[in-house]
Amino acid sequence: MYNKILVGHDGSDGAAKAFAAALALAKQFNTDLHMIGVEQLPRFPASIDEVVEEARDAKHALAKVAEQAKRQAKAQQITLHVHLVAGHPVSTITEFVEREGFDLLVVGYMGHAALYNRLIGSTTDRLVELAPCQVLVVK
Repeated sequence: MYNKILVGHDGSDGAAKAFAAALALAKQFNTDLHMIGVEQLPRFPASIDEVVEEARDAKHALAKVAEQAKRQAKAQQITLHVHLVAGHPVSTITEFVEREGFDLLVVGYMGHAALYNRLIGSTTDRLVELAPCQVLVVK
């Protein structure tokens, strides 16, 4: 049913649950699994140097998450492709999904206060709305 699965992982508990679910799906459908970690850029950077520095540091900030994910995938005999990038999570992930042709995006549910969700919205909500493929939200 799914040939190309992407899971978003930011190191949170919700993302860890999503990763576990994505591993199970990759095993069930006998497919490789891709993981994306997005180091969020500042909304209004002070300079281009700040953007360049953030992009360079993205791989370092999520390196521990990536190494742990690789160990978990290897233990289950699943090939994991890790993509660590800098950007704004929603646009970066939706563009990546479209460009690479994923047919399933797996993300974790991040619980915020109801007021926060009404005023600001959540990354998960926006990914469900904007992703050009099916989205599984793991709670």
